Amino acid sequence: MMHRQRVVVTGLGMVTAIGVDEQSFWASLLAGRSGIRRVIHHNLSENPVKNGADVDAGAIDANLPFEMRRADRCLRFAFDAGRQALAGAGLLSSLPQSIGSIWGCGTGQAEKIQSAYRIFFEKGPKGMRPSTLTTCMANSLSSNLSISFQLTGPNYVIASACTSSSNAIGVAFRMISEGHADAVLCGGTDTPFDPFIYGTWTNIGLLSIDPDPARALRPFAADRNGTLIGEGAAALVLESLDSAKKRGARIRGEIAGYGESSDGTHITRPSVAGQSHAIRAALASAGVDPRAIGYINAHGTGTVSNDATEALAIREAMGEEADRIPVGAMKPYFGHTLGASGAIETVATLLALENQVAPRNLNLENPDPACPVHLIGDAPRALATDYVVKNSFGFGGGNAVLVLRRHS
Repeated sequence: MMHRQRVVVTGLGMVTAIGVDEQSFWASLLAGRSGIRRVIHHNLSENPVKNGADVDAGAIDANLPFEMRRADRCLRFAFDAGRQALAGAGLLSSLPQSIGSIWGCGTGQAEKIQSAYRIFFEKGPKGMRPSTLTTCMANSLSSNLSISFQLTGPNYVIASACTSSSNAIGVAFRMISEGHADAVLCGGTDTPFDPFIYGTWTNIGLLSIDPDPARALRPFAADRNGTLIGEGAAALVLESLDSAKKRGARIRGEIAGYGESSDGTHITRPSVAGQSHAIRAALASAGVDPRAIGYINAHGTGTVSNDATEALAIREAMGEEADRIPVGAMKPYFGHTLGASGAIETVATLLALENQVAPRNLNLENPDPACPVHLIGDAPRALATDYVVKNSFGFGGGNAVLVLRRHS
């Protein structure tokens, strides 16, 4: 039987609507401060829903090298999140190193792709710049970060809608656990406010039409009426426990298990069976049962079907422990960041585990009886646990679940 290495987290980075560094991000979560508002950094004038969680890209420009300042927002956000994570891990000054670069992204570098199509339709093939090919290819994200930071391990992008970055973390976990890599920079990034991507989201009918930004997104509430889009990125440095100890690195937590599944039923309608299978697989990977879990960070999109399905899947996988385990949903803080959501919410969950306190659920004055789980109320919840679960579920029927362990 293969000896599995323990996989720890030694670096964290984030670019979100509620903070572009760890301190401001965590302070906003503890204070119950939302970044959802009327979007001001993108032109949504032709769209019926104008609320969301956008990021002031100027807040990170000073951290970017000159050549990166003209890059797509998607890549710029990932670069700064990656820079923060590598610096936090104590690796930024010792590059190049054999570190992987595995990233999740649902929509790709939307700004550059949109611009390329516009030029093509205006000028035809002769108007296309040669650099368009390498700018718009899906793996441009991971390869640019690999080059920028001189990471010589494997690099690639995982595109699986809203599970993309949880899948990226899970793949990195397996690579290190099985001895194929000592360290991986992994995470997710998405910037879905470009006219094409955002237009498709407004027309699919899943966005909240509530005019009040502060109240519009309310997962697991009886009166919920849809999700709201956000943009951002998050990065984690994963490495083997032996590697981290040898370097004397600060350990922020541990990836203890990973489970995944496909519903195999419908491209947008979620499945209780598929989701609960992924939760059970993650628990089995971690070698724990539901009694060990002290918190669940839900996918919690705020749509009627998704929240009810997830609640039933938690109950099916956790059994009677679902009455005890506190459940939180974080998208009301920074929006649904699609392919980046798993990574951003994993970083938030690691901080909750490290600090032993879970942020409050926003806008949950009226919990839905059709969501039979133990939801956190309107105040932060003290935790006393070593293990927590992070759920991610996405269009296409993909399910990805991580079990995180506190390091002490």
